[in-house]
Amino acid sequence: MAGRLYIVPTPVGNLEDITFRAVEVLKNADLILAEDTRTSSVLLKHYGISAPLQSHHKFNEHATVRRIKDLILDGKTVALVSDAGTPGISDPGFLLARTCAAEGIEVQTLPGATACIPALVSSGLPCDRFCFEGFLPQKKGRSTALQALATEQRTMVFYESPYRLVKTLEQFQEVFGPSRQCSVAREISKLHEEHVRGSLAEVLEHFRQTEPKGEIVIIVAGVPQASKAEHHNKYKIEREMSGEETKER
Repeated sequence: MAGRLYIVPTPVGNLEDITFRAVEVLKNADLILAEDTRTSSVLLKHYGISAPLQSHHKFNEHATVRRIKDLILDGKTVALVSDAGTPGISDPGFLLARTCAAEGIEVQTLPGATACIPALVSSGLPCDRFCFEGFLPQKKGRSTALQALATEQRTMVFYESPYRLVKTLEQFQEVFGPSRQCSVAREISKLHEEHVRGSLAEVLEHFRQTEPKGEIVIIVAGVPQASKAEHHNKYKIEREMSGEETKER
């Protein structure tokens, strides 16, 4: 009889931010797959979890996914965790989940911690509709991705490194405009949790003066309906002018 794959969220900060069910699943697993065994060992030790631990990250997942799938088909219960938050959300997990699903293996993802939702709800920006962008491409495709979001009406959620935060806010200001409202959440659920809210210009200036540290979530307001229409009209006019210039040549 086939086993099961559990995808288990782990705390993004405070170790108490884990569900009772998640602890029980990890205690009863035949194998726990961890993005970084050193990081996960701290959590497992805290809760007295002694199940075998194995490394599973973006550099080895393609090489190990078939063997893990076979273990589950042989009846083993495997739990997947990442360093923090829900696996698969800007962390390894998608490949294993897809492989198991294709084999008819039961995949259960437990509800639990993730940094994007607390940052979004605390931002004060509309959260009834939003789009999650995660980490933008660092180089190739970054400009294209940002331009594609220039007329996005939903609130946008981004992850970013503290080392690239200022540069990213500068790019956001260029694409979305300095008056666009945003919130930068730092160190969610940790001792020094901080939320900096205001226009992109104001938040950018804050982090130019104060070096950002820790895990970063950026929330950016969507473009108002009127502004979206103005953008499309401007684009249409530019295309028409371009066409006229081509004809004159």
